[in-house]
Amino acid sequence: MPVGTVASVKAVGQQQLQELVKAQIILANTYHLYLRPGLEVLQGAGGLHKFMHWQLPILTDSGGYQVYSLSQIRKISSEGVLFASHIDGSRHLFTPENVVDKQRIIGSDIVMVLDECTPYPCDYSYAEKSMHLTHDWAKRSRSYFLQTSPVYDFEQYQFGIVQGSTFVQLRKISAQYIASLEFDGNAIGGLAVGEPVELMYTITAEVCQELPKQKPRYLMGVGTPANILEAIACGVDMMDCVLPTRNARHGLLYTWQGILNIKNARYRYDFSPLDIDSSCEWDHYYTKAYLRHLFASGEILGLTIATIHNLNFFLELVARAREQILKGRFYSWKNEIIPIISKRWGNEETF
Repeated sequence: MPVGTVASVKAVGQQQLQELVKAQIILANTYHLYLRPGLEVLQGAGGLHKFMHWQLPILTDSGGYQVYSLSQIRKISSEGVLFASHIDGSRHLFTPENVVDKQRIIGSDIVMVLDECTPYPCDYSYAEKSMHLTHDWAKRSRSYFLQTSPVYDFEQYQFGIVQGSTFVQLRKISAQYIASLEFDGNAIGGLAVGEPVELMYTITAEVCQELPKQKPRYLMGVGTPANILEAIACGVDMMDCVLPTRNARHGLLYTWQGILNIKNARYRYDFSPLDIDSSCEWDHYYTKAYLRHLFASGEILGLTIATIHNLNFFLELVARAREQILKGRFYSWKNEIIPIISKRWGNEETF
């Protein structure tokens, strides 16, 4: 899922997302949208879909990640999380119940529950205490969601979130408990926060064994192309990450031949397509030399071209993975392709 935190996937318009990238769903963030533009604006517009002119599905995170990322300006209690706004310092209480209300007004298609994303490393006692708090919030969120109705004329779905840090025993307990609440889908949170990648895969695989196979399994905040394929191998269905868009704005391109920095001097006279092996016409439209020129000149168009390219690659990656699953050769294909697409081309002098 491309990440559009504040109702915008950076450097790309919604029409480009739909027609060029062919994204089927995007992610936005409840905490950020609540603060700006505010729920009154979004409700006045008729919901986030109409506000940003995006008619395909939207998933909204609950603000649980901000419990982790804004740890210096929040306070956690059994009631919820008290944030000091990073914009003006004003205080705002997020509870399992009012986070549902906020996402009802935002009008996202998939609503995430409030949870605590623990840091890494984290000791067992804190991870266990945090897990139980997340479970209590999940139960309250699910109950409240089922008692309330959508604000707009379409159905919304709610996902629970498994926590437990990097402790397999806690993760299994959490997965079983979250699954028992009968959410519409289940997410794995609290990973990709600094732990070794192999540990992330181990935890993901263990959790997927506990979660129902007939419901979507969503690994939050992941990741690199290799991370995505390994997560799919573990049983994950959905992922999101700012990586393709953020790195694009720094000139880092993901291709079927490996990862390259378009700002490198070697591309000054390279008139080949951005990715010769891509099935997308967009990647054959511009040359590496032209894109490098745009970055060297500080032209905004360069950010847009690079972002669309990277999103194309990530969406094509999961499409090809799906094809290989249907053919029954996903694992062998994964093992063949990961070393190729993870290769980094030289970091010689830029510009």
